[in-house]
Amino acid sequence: MDSDKPVDSKDSGIDMLYEINDKPPIPVAILLGFQHIIAAFGGIVAVPLVIGSALGLSVSDAAFLVSASIFVAGIATFIQAKGIGPIGARVPCIMGTDFTFVGPSIAVGQTMGMGLPGIFGATILGSFTEIILSRFIKPLMRFFPPVVTGTVVTLIGLTLLPVSIDWAAGGAGAADYGSLTNVTLSMIVMAIVIVLNRYGKGIFSSASILIGIIVGYIISYPLGLLDFTAVNDAQWVALPQIFKFGVDFKLAAVVPFLAAYLVTSIETIGCLMAVGEASNKSLSSDELGSGLLADGVGSFIAGFFGAGPNTSFSQNVGLIPMTKVASRFVVIISGIILMLLGIFPKVGALIAIMPDPVLGGAGIVMFGMVASSGIKTLSRVKLNNRNLLIIAVSVGLGLGITVRPDFIANLPNWLKMLFSSGISTGTIVALILNICLKEEKPNVEKNISKKVA
Repeated sequence: MDSDKPVDSKDSGIDMLYEINDKPPIPVAILLGFQHIIAAFGGIVAVPLVIGSALGLSVSDAAFLVSASIFVAGIATFIQAKGIGPIGARVPCIMGTDFTFVGPSIAVGQTMGMGLPGIFGATILGSFTEIILSRFIKPLMRFFPPVVTGTVVTLIGLTLLPVSIDWAAGGAGAADYGSLTNVTLSMIVMAIVIVLNRYGKGIFSSASILIGIIVGYIISYPLGLLDFTAVNDAQWVALPQIFKFGVDFKLAAVVPFLAAYLVTSIETIGCLMAVGEASNKSLSSDELGSGLLADGVGSFIAGFFGAGPNTSFSQNVGLIPMTKVASRFVVIISGIILMLLGIFPKVGALIAIMPDPVLGGAGIVMFGMVASSGIKTLSRVKLNNRNLLIIAVSVGLGLGITVRPDFIANLPNWLKMLFSSGISTGTIVALILNICLKEEKPNVEKNISKKVA
């Protein structure tokens, strides 16, 4: 297939309620937009909280970082889904801060002693890594045949599943991890999502994730799982400020960020492909380049407002086939809502205090759907010995790094950063094997078949 020609995959087996360019009624779009936000919210607020804690920031300064991260995530999401000139893939992709940058941020802010100004300076300068790389996607697309893209999409789902299981059990490291209450609550949410999605009609099916989470949220209150302290402490209004903490541009600070930007570039391409697969749309190299450019521009903007680098959120990909809603208009609405939540922290805090088991029940279904989309792509690939080896080794190493991250503990720091996630590991391995392993010739396969017969 010519990578420059976008093709709508109408034979995908998924009959969309709203296609990628459809516009649901505003009330419906707002409801579905909130559904995307809830799926991504935990990841968006977690990164500034971790960095704030590591740098010993005051409660008010940490709260500002959280609000800034939410606000910028809204801007980046709007740009990615709506598209502004050549910027943005114009697909339903949620953007937000990424854990890949936690290590470099702590290294710059704490170890190098540059604090928040150094982090934001490195965020701005480092963003040009993605902006430049986005211009070279077209010649690279030939290295992404279906066996690679299918493997990457499958890995995105499989590597996220352990996260959803941790959520369902109460959160990694929680004192009540795996308690009967946590597991039962997560299974109730999951059951509601499955029943509504399969047998519900109209909005009840499309908003099945949101309805399941709302019911789980309500059940959590009498169980004593909701703590409203963060809501009470949050400000009603927090207006964005440019360079509130200042900015410091130093080349030494950019170096730790370069590998992280390279990793997220790889993951963004994979995520955009996954979004396209889920939305019944094959993205061209130009669209993927525009998507990566939006990633870089979003990170560039983030540095000005006091937020960390932004990248695509793979957590939301599973919502598309689950809800049969691929409308980018819905995600544009999500971006606007995120910007508003960044201005009104008390409302955002209501979402942030959601118990992990509630999100875990929905996450198992969502992330499983991402993996299923990848498997669907691989089902259209000729599973000869070469392709099976690419899938086996890529998935094996990708999952291995996910469940046993200490495997790479003794690698040099730059390599450790490059292979820090199962998604980046699996993608790099799939790309290398696709280049190194020669295609099997048809006549060789026929001769083998004759000998076996």
